[in-house]
Formats: sequence, structure tokens, C-alpha cells
Amino acid sequence: MLKQLFNKAFLLLSQFAADPEDTEEWRIKKVIGWFSVITGIPVYLGYALLYIAFKEWPAALAAISGAVLFILGILVYGVFRYRNYAVIVTYIFITFALVQTMSHVLLGGFTQSGMVLVWLVLLPVYTLVMYKTRQGIVWILLVAVIYLGVAFLEPYYLRPTNNIPPAVITAMYVVNALGVGSFMLLSVYYYVWRNEMLSKLLLSEQNKTEALLSNMLPKEIAAILKNENRVIADHFDGVSILFADVANFTPMSATMTPTELVELLNDVFSCFDTMVEKYGLEKIKTIGDCYMVAAGVPRQRSDHAHILTRLALDMRDHTRQHSFQGKQLVFRIGVNSGPAVAGVIGHKKFSYDLWGDTVNTASRMESHGTAGTVQITEATYELIKDDFICEPRGVVSVKGKGDMNIWSVTESRA
Repeated sequence: MLKQLFNKAFLLLSQFAADPEDTEEWRIKKVIGWFSVITGIPVYLGYALLYIAFKEWPAALAAISGAVLFILGILVYGVFRYRNYAVIVTYIFITFALVQTMSHVLLGGFTQSGMVLVWLVLLPVYTLVMYKTRQGIVWILLVAVIYLGVAFLEPYYLRPTNNIPPAVITAMYVVNALGVGSFMLLSVYYYVWRNEMLSKLLLSEQNKTEALLSNMLPKEIAAILKNENRVIADHFDGVSILFADVANFTPMSATMTPTELVELLNDVFSCFDTMVEKYGLEKIKTIGDCYMVAAGVPRQRSDHAHILTRLALDMRDHTRQHSFQGKQLVFRIGVNSGPAVAGVIGHKKFSYDLWGDTVNTASRMESHGTAGTVQITEATYELIKDDFICEPRGVVSVKGKGDMNIWSVTESRA
């Protein structure tokens, strides 16, 4: 409950403190900084009332001046929209250092002031947390110079004592120590807490990105892209490629709206994705109504032709037995086996793809095929003929390849 209240308060403060272009880290820094300034105002006014109660007018005036100058900084930043954070931070820190040093001197030094100068410890700590490391080191040195200076000059102060009773001074020691500790604890706690949340958010986004990358690319290729800066291109001696295309797609698509068409393709290709995952194969891409799958890349396997032929038969049988968005689809499916090069090209919108004559010939098997059949080349036939029943189609003239011996796969022998 307390954490939720704490978080809501800081979220509200972030609307005042942060700018739209700020990163989450800078948003956290600014929230911590302005939280300290805002809470510092009642602290100064509280000390002013204490000093007034014991007729320490100069010290009361210094505390009131600190509160007024802090309010002025808030107005300049929030109302007058002067958003130069570096200048505002410097202004606040110099104000704080001057007010604390003046209070220390006016009350008579370390002992008589109740160690009011201990608050200066917050300056380097806050600079490290709410601004920049380099400036934090500078303020460590400045605070050290102030401490050494007032210690050296303490014997020469105009008034070594004040009107505040010893018991109250002792209480001031405790209040100052607890106050400094509380401010440090709250600020560091919030900084660490928000950074933990940021780290969890970053990890969550990283997991989403990796999941997306894994969906786009084979996991081995995704790992190379994340860890290595090189061109990904590998030669495989034996792979099998499948192309599946909807027969009579063009006239059918002319009767459908774009939304209906996309929903139809998504329906059937999602089924194909499930089959590809079942067999541990690699979906390469879809081009319109064409679906491309490969076996033997990027993980080489000796049964690439067998496993891809089983997938082809499953795809053929599934589309025969099911309708998609109320339509019965018939696919031409072509398969070829042989060497190919696989890899990733480019820096934007990249994808894992395959090149070579084996790929081109597989595409020809699909385009020259018959609707509802799985057509294969002689190369694939020689690899699977003992395990699948294949019917010869004879010599077919294939565009770009000339005359080729072609078979169609009817069913598995097993």
C-alpha cells in the first residue's frame, strides 16, 4: 500500500519534472531532484520557526531565504518553463550550500548549530543520483573545501554561542542526522527501485524482441545476428525445397475483399506453420499465395527429402479435407532437392532466404504442377523412392530448365 502511494506521488511529480523527450533514466533523476527541492521547503520553514522561537533572527532569515529561493526555482522551471535542467540544478545546489554554510556560521559553528552542515553531504550524493557522475565528483571536492574552510575559520567566528538551549541543540543533532539519512534513503531507494523496474521492463522487451526475432529467423541465425557482425551465407550440399501455391488464386481473389483475402491466407498458412513446426522444418517466406519451406537448413539433416515430402502430403491432404473461410482451396506443391546457399542479406527488414538452381527448380515444380498433387524432381525421387509411392509423369518441358523427368508423390509406403 505504501509503495503504491509512493509510486503514485512520484508519477504525479514526473509530469512536472520531466520533459517528453527525456529517457526513463533522466525522468527518474529529475523526479528525485524536484522531490528533494519541494520537500526541502517545509524543512527550511520548520528550521526558521525553531530559530525564531529562540530569537536567532539571522539564522531564521537564512532558512526563510532558502525556502524562498527554492520556490523561485520551482516557479522558473515549472511556471515560466525555463527547462535548462543543468542551470537549475546548479542554482539549487549553490543556494543549498550557501544557506547551510550561513546557518552554520551564524549559529556559532559545528557544535552550536547542531551540525547543520551535515546536510551538505546530500550535494554530491544527489548529484550522482539525480544528475551526472562527473559533477558529483566536483561537488565532493567543493563540499570538502567548505568543511575544511569553516573548520579553519571556526575560532574566528563573531559569536561562538547562540540562544538555543543545549538540550535543543542535542535534539538538532539527532534531527539533522536522521533528516540527511532519510533524504538519502528515500532518494537512493527510489532510484534503485525505479531502475529495477526499468531493468525488468527492458528484460521483458528484450524477451519480446528475441521471440519476434526467433519467429522471423532460425534460432541459430538469430544468435549469430545478435553476437556477430558478419555476412551470413552458408553452402549446403543437400537440402530440399518446397513451394506451395493456391491453384486458380487470381480469379478467386477477384471476388473477395482485401480483408477477406488476408484472413483466408492467414487461416491456411497458420495451419501450414503448425505442420512445419511439427516436423522441425524451416518456413522461409510467403509471397502472396505462395508458401516456401526448406529442410536441411540451417541444421543439416540426412532425411531432408523424406521429411519434406511427408509435410507436402500432409499439406495436400489437409487442404483436401478442410475448408478455409468457407472456401475449398487446392494447392500445387513442388519439391526439389540438391545444393543451395542460405543466408541473410541487408540491414533492414532482413530475412533468412535460399538461393541457387535447386530453389529455382523447386519453384518450377510448383508452377508446372497439377492442382492437388505433390510434384517432385528426379533428384528428390532418387532420395525417397523406397519410402513413398511415386507415379512418373514422364518428360516435361520446364521453363528455364528444358526437358526434365518428373514424378508425383501419391502416398507414403509406411
